[in-house]
Amino acid sequence: MAQRVVDDPERAAASSITQLAKDCATSEATVIRFCRTIDFSGYRELRLALATEAGQARGARTNTPELASDINPDDTLVTVVQKIAYTDARAVEETGAAMDVNVLRAVIDAMSNARRIDVYGVGASAFVGADLQQKLHRIGLTSFAWSDAHVMLTSAALLEEGDVAIGISHSGTTIDTVQALTEAGRRGARTVAITNFPRSPIGFADHVLTTAARETLFRSGATASRLAQLTVVDCLFVGLAQIRYTDSKTALETTYEAVRGLRLSDDRRRRRNETSAARNSPGGTPGSTPEDAPGETAGAAPDDSTGSSTDSTTGNHD
Repeated sequence: MAQRVVDDPERAAASSITQLAKDCATSEATVIRFCRTIDFSGYRELRLALATEAGQARGARTNTPELASDINPDDTLVTVVQKIAYTDARAVEETGAAMDVNVLRAVIDAMSNARRIDVYGVGASAFVGADLQQKLHRIGLTSFAWSDAHVMLTSAALLEEGDVAIGISHSGTTIDTVQALTEAGRRGARTVAITNFPRSPIGFADHVLTTAARETLFRSGATASRLAQLTVVDCLFVGLAQIRYTDSKTALETTYEAVRGLRLSDDRRRRRNETSAARNSPGGTPGSTPEDAPGETAGAAPDDSTGSSTDSTTGNHD
């Protein structure tokens, strides 16, 4: 097993414990013993370490140096941008590499058949929870996202067998989220944790989806975890939409039609641009409008515009 990991760490990082055991013609229990022998508490921790090493190896092969994640006082703004981009990309790649696809599939199946889905998170995790809830709602799944401790608990108390509760916590130690998930499990709901630390208090959940975010001085907790958590959220959403393809496609088309009137039409955008160009032209008069746009007052937005744009796929307002 050690030879297999050394020969192809990238493949090992992308394999579930079941797959690695099968590749090595051994048992999952032996894989766990191997992890503990080399001072890892479990297979998830080994996968995260292997994913990090694989990323560094890819950088070496492409002559791309491994950038330090910490921002130093004397870093230029260019270096700051490079470090942030590098760290964010690594968080997404390493989260994907360490994703246990078997656990992901089990969560997707449970969510697909759930009567109701609750999502719990506070602070920055609350925004990730809201994103997941909005995506689920767009494809017709009854879902709620809560960030208030009292509302979390009262909602969890009304769950029942067949429902799903998802707790999002980077540290896995957020009391409000852990308590709500505990209550949901006590009521019979299937519980799911999205966390960077699977052996933290929230690790009691029926299913644990692990992120791989590196913490630094300016990017600890809230900022470091966001993209990694959103990667997990997108995997859940796309997996659900895929197995419910027809229903999801219909729901997305229906909800897109509902918000399409909030978008600027191509014709409106063209006339608005012409108005702006006329104002800014050398011979233009401030406040003047083109002759082919009767009824539009200078500087005014078209009647059917709300001043916001809407993404054609998700319906999110920019």
